[in-house]
Amino acid sequence: MGSKIKTSRVVAFGLVIALLIALCVGTLYQMQIINGAAYYETSQNEQTSPQAITAARGNILDRYGRVLVSNRECYNLLINTTKLFSDDVEDPNALILEMVNIVEENGIDWTDDLPISEEPPYEYDSNMSALHRSMLEAYFKRQGLDEDTSAVELMSYFRTRYEISNSYSSEDMRKISAIRYALNVRYAINTGEYIFVEDASIDLISELMGVVGSIIEVRSSYVREYATQYAAHLLGYVGPMTAEETELYMRGDDSGYSYNSQVGKDGAEYTFESWLHGSDGTARVTRDADGTITNTVYIEDPVPGNHVYLTIDIQLQEAAERALENGILSIQQKRDEDNVTAAANGEKPKEDVQGGAVVVVDVKTGNPLAMASYPTFDASQVFDNYSEYLEAEYDPLFNRATMGAYAPGSTFKPCTAIAALSENIINTETRIKCEGVFTKYADQGYTPHCWIYDSFDGLMHGSDNVADAVRDSCNYFFYSVADSLGIDALDKYAAQFGLGESTGIELPEVTGNMANPDNHEDYDVDAWVYGDTLQAGIGQSDSTFTPLQLAEYCAAIANGGTRHSASILKSVRSFDYTRQLYDGQPEVLSTVDSADYNFAAVQQGMYELAHDPNSSSAEVYQAFVNYSYNGEYIGVAAKTGTSQLGEEKTNNAIFMCYAPFDDPEIAVAIVVERGQSGANCTGIAKDILDAYFSLSDKGMNADSENALLR
Repeated sequence: MGSKIKTSRVVAFGLVIALLIALCVGTLYQMQIINGAAYYETSQNEQTSPQAITAARGNILDRYGRVLVSNRECYNLLINTTKLFSDDVEDPNALILEMVNIVEENGIDWTDDLPISEEPPYEYDSNMSALHRSMLEAYFKRQGLDEDTSAVELMSYFRTRYEISNSYSSEDMRKISAIRYALNVRYAINTGEYIFVEDASIDLISELMGVVGSIIEVRSSYVREYATQYAAHLLGYVGPMTAEETELYMRGDDSGYSYNSQVGKDGAEYTFESWLHGSDGTARVTRDADGTITNTVYIEDPVPGNHVYLTIDIQLQEAAERALENGILSIQQKRDEDNVTAAANGEKPKEDVQGGAVVVVDVKTGNPLAMASYPTFDASQVFDNYSEYLEAEYDPLFNRATMGAYAPGSTFKPCTAIAALSENIINTETRIKCEGVFTKYADQGYTPHCWIYDSFDGLMHGSDNVADAVRDSCNYFFYSVADSLGIDALDKYAAQFGLGESTGIELPEVTGNMANPDNHEDYDVDAWVYGDTLQAGIGQSDSTFTPLQLAEYCAAIANGGTRHSASILKSVRSFDYTRQLYDGQPEVLSTVDSADYNFAAVQQGMYELAHDPNSSSAEVYQAFVNYSYNGEYIGVAAKTGTSQLGEEKTNNAIFMCYAPFDDPEIAVAIVVERGQSGANCTGIAKDILDAYFSLSDKGMNADSENALLR
């Protein structure tokens, strides 16, 4: 049989192979022999380095899917130091000053990391951030400067080190020094690249590059964008990593962080950092000898962060913040008027209102629906105004809702009542006659008075059962039962109600303190005595609780003794919204084991406070006796409190309530510092209830999460 392969085909195939080999040899000869020297020189002048690609941070949304914080793509401007300090630039300092002036003439801020005053006599910023302090200390160490170097000495050092001519004014010298310091200090501390201008406009970019060319490098990134001016203490803010945060977050090669990463500094941004951050990507960037980028190869794509849903209803949050601010301003206006009268009568004026907090929680789940603190701040401008906020009166950065601890005053009396009923000290029918002055310890010089006795020239409440005593807020009644209970029993029930205990919220919180003999001396007072138990029974002594604790305590009274976690994390979804990564469920932290009829008696007393014309608060009665929404009556149960702070100090005002009485939905706790009396908070509470029931109306329900709008 003859061969099927033709000779002509073999020859043609061989020629093709020979041609390809010749082409390869020729190409290699040209690259290595003819152009080898040129390619070698180019390779020596090029530099390849990794560059982080910022991942989009996850959004923060409210319970109904309304976006509260998101991202907006932006352009950041960096300074190409290779070109700035090349032989082509005769005077880098002059060019720096020119760039700064262009930015300032456009009314835009540039990043000033130098914590020294802008004008002589130079002084360090007393409110410099932790990052700026770390950078300054690292700079001192790298430059061999004494840690006690003064601001004036450092500015003199800058002028010499950076060869800043004496012809520059002190103001211009300060600007040049700030940029040179910012560029230099990055070699002394592990932190992100120096961003000259963040979120630059196209017009600014065009103008700068038209003057200084590629000395300015444009880098795409993201900035946090706030869809609300409210909830600043809850949402928090982001910022560059400190040295400590770098060590914390950048553990291992797969941490997902880079030195340029922005991380949460406070609020939900800080608490849910692991959910929100995502994972930065990486690119390999090649630059020529002038620093010009010649090639970018993406090695690892960034993975966006996940979306966090809070339990907060932003519309109720806004209403709560407005109600709190308006209420405080109203109290202060009345205070100013009263102080004019007091001054005319030669009396000492009362202190100004200093701040306050409101917490609204879901009675059935414990979830916070709104948490307001006043004064507040603008989270979107926190870094621009940080020093101003630190110096502002009454500390607007302080979250009073979770970090402020206040004596509860008479709002503690329902706890004392439940404890006495549960321990069979009294029953729901037991009556105690108010005698105005509690004289059991008179022979030892201790005779505490009932508030009504002092306020109305010896008036007394009469014979009260427990519901009456809650309605009347009768000190004498609660002195009696607290004395019989003892402090250990009071502590036990306070803990079950979560007073002085962690609430389970993910945000930073203080746990406060329930008065007890073990830590009494920590408060710079003598050892525990009988009077301390009596005072603890009416919410004084050493007891201090947060507004959040008081709201959860009120909710537990309303639902019959179940205390839930105050978690604010409702759910977490993947960056593309396709997967549910976390779904929060109500969690019971403790229960108060007491008969339903005991709770019913205390609840009835709180109801009568708002519905009996002879209750201890005419203001609460007038506000809520006929309280309704859309013509439908809504019963309100409430308790006022006055937190005594000592002689010559104006009392704090405490108030808590829940509604509707027959089927409780929300509980509200309010604290107004130097508010004088709990009744002064009534208007704030009413505004919040109005907002809640308005938003709960069927015609006002929010759309479900990610629902299509018709």
